[in-house]
Amino acid sequence: MPVPLAPYPTATAPFTPPANGAQSQLVCSGCRNLLLYPVGATSVCCAVCNAVTAVPPPGTEMAQLVCGGCHTLLMYIRGATSVQCSCCHTVNLALEANQVAHVNCGNCRMLLMYQYGARSVKCAVCNFVTSVGASTSTTEQKFNS
Repeated sequence: MPVPLAPYPTATAPFTPPANGAQSQLVCSGCRNLLLYPVGATSVCCAVCNAVTAVPPPGTEMAQLVCGGCHTLLMYIRGATSVQCSCCHTVNLALEANQVAHVNCGNCRMLLMYQYGARSVKCAVCNFVTSVGASTSTTEQKFNS
């Protein structure tokens, strides 16, 4: 037997988007989908899961990372040192661009990212451990942006 779909919630006061159509984006606090919203909105209701996500105050710089536990896109306020995933509860380190370095895996040549100053990094593809200490590694490149 078909289940009737619930109607979308109606807003009490309609929001008038800016004339230039400027939009911003954030990650839904419920289903983790990327939401687009008009600049000036204070909250966004997800059309997929109906979760209401608060919009950060204007001028707040946001950053993104992929959760190391479940590979979900996470959005957080720039400058945070760690971010806990709301899906799998993994605590992820939030590193700035000048705190990370890159090296190619010593086995499969996959480009790996690691915390600058680490002595080694384990490849998630082939599980090979590549040494990256302050030695003469020619594949190590510090990433500055």
